Amino acid sequence: MKLRDDATQIINQSIQAVLPDKAVTNALSKMDIDGNIHIIAIGKAAWRMTKAAVDCLGQQFKGGMVLTKYGHSLGEIERVTIFEAGHPIPDQASIDATTEILQYVSDIPEEDAIIFLISGGGSALFEKTRNQISLAELEDINKQLLNCGANIVEINTIRKHLSEVKGGQFAQLCSPRQIHAIILSDVLGDRLDTIASGPAYPDFSTSTEAEKIVEKYDLKLSENAQKALLRETPKSLDNVKSTLIGSVDILCREAVMHAQSLGYHTTLLSTAIEEEASSVGERLGKLARKIVSGQEDAQLPCAIISGGEPVVTIKGDGLGGRNQELALAAAFQISGLPQVVLASVGSDGTDGPTDAAGGLVDGDSLARMRRSYADVEGLLANNDSNKALASSGDLIVTGPTGTNVNDLIILLIEKAPV
Repeated sequence: MKLRDDATQIINQSIQAVLPDKAVTNALSKMDIDGNIHIIAIGKAAWRMTKAAVDCLGQQFKGGMVLTKYGHSLGEIERVTIFEAGHPIPDQASIDATTEILQYVSDIPEEDAIIFLISGGGSALFEKTRNQISLAELEDINKQLLNCGANIVEINTIRKHLSEVKGGQFAQLCSPRQIHAIILSDVLGDRLDTIASGPAYPDFSTSTEAEKIVEKYDLKLSENAQKALLRETPKSLDNVKSTLIGSVDILCREAVMHAQSLGYHTTLLSTAIEEEASSVGERLGKLARKIVSGQEDAQLPCAIISGGEPVVTIKGDGLGGRNQELALAAAFQISGLPQVVLASVGSDGTDGPTDAAGGLVDGDSLARMRRSYADVEGLLANNDSNKALASSGDLIVTGPTGTNVNDLIILLIEKAPV
């Protein structure tokens, strides 16, 4: 089907444009760093970013450490120790790897420089808790935050005030060593204090805000964790220079460009979507139906591009992710429309605790699902989007892409078949 092929092509080409390899090399070529250089890299794109940096630095590079998500390492890198750990929930490997990184940094001569490569996922991966908060409690707090519908800024505000390395504290521990942070943004608005919970950037959030978030979502914290929230994070740092190299804005602009090259009239709807994923999918599906029926003006064929980080409030015990849930919700609205497809994909190649990156649905998707499951509505209510999309052949599976700049949502509509 041409529409499905076009959507897949737009997705693939857009993600290629925000892969970190070239961006890291370009950023380093503009930096004038004397002496020995060490690399610390955290996040889902850490391996690719490190490989590009090592290839660029030559003899100045003296060693480093990478901390990335399970399955996101692509092999050995000379003079680099590579750790993999849990995401989106920290695990013991997260704690152990962070401890190793902190020991490594403490042994770096004070006159040497550190290149700190940061990408999405770093917040869960890079962790040392305050007040001897247990990993079990940290996992529980993170699960509460992920399940209650808190946005990424709120989640990171809590994480920073329960941590010894987030919210500028890592940079503080590195001082007086100079840090050159190169950042791939997965946060709407590209707030440097929020990306990976801002380990090398002054923290704009406060203990008071953290306490209000606990109250807002009725989070259950031990007395020990509540006390940890009261200690403030650093509000200024004098040993860090930061460079942003990629974001969801760039991803969406690339999608617009590639859609235009395929002959679509394009609209960039938003790059800051953060509502409930099912509501976004439903709204976009209804928009498609209005365009097809002539209730909404649009020059066909059209491509409506969006980006951001929708959320899912967990109400069931199914398996899925925000992109899969968005696509499933859209499938109900575009059912019976052969001239419409909608795709929602995580740029990192993963969506929730699944091996899928998202979903791509068309006008026949719901009918295909009903051949296997009569109650598709029940699957959506149970947050079981992975099962529904798998039954209709509508999962997008890319494997880890090596980047992470939020999600891309593409709605394609063509003229009705004659």
